[in-house]
Amino acid sequence: MAVAIALLLTLAAPAHAMPSGDVGDASLPGPCPLARENSESVQKFSKRLIRCAVAHWSVRGGTKKAICIARRESGLIPKATSPDGKYLGLYQHAKRYWPGRYDAFTLPEWQLDRSALHGRTAAIVTIRMVHRGGRDGWDPWRGRGCAIS
Repeated sequence: MAVAIALLLTLAAPAHAMPSGDVGDASLPGPCPLARENSESVQKFSKRLIRCAVAHWSVRGGTKKAICIARRESGLIPKATSPDGKYLGLYQHAKRYWPGRYDAFTLPEWQLDRSALHGRTAAIVTIRMVHRGGRDGWDPWRGRGCAIS
């Protein structure tokens, strides 16, 4: 999916310039409560979140494929939105399907942000969704250009 250059420039700002919730919080409950380092790019932090989620729930193609698809879909920018606003976040989930996916693949006690534009939430929802899908778990993303190992 194409991502507007202005959005990329805005979101590549250092962690101290990001709004609350985008830097992570290691004190949160649930899986992958990582904190973004001050000098860490949003893309590098997104990779750490994805690696953490894949460590909890295995997926076909592993971390390599999970990162490749996120890079292809959003440039590893959690707040990426398609030009028409129909696709959101790290894995460019269809906006209309996100609420159901959030409900199906999170637990209330994890206290995850409900937004598809939140990196931790998007990584966990996507990896759990793909994990549950088994061999065909990456089908919604078609996986083109991302090798399966």
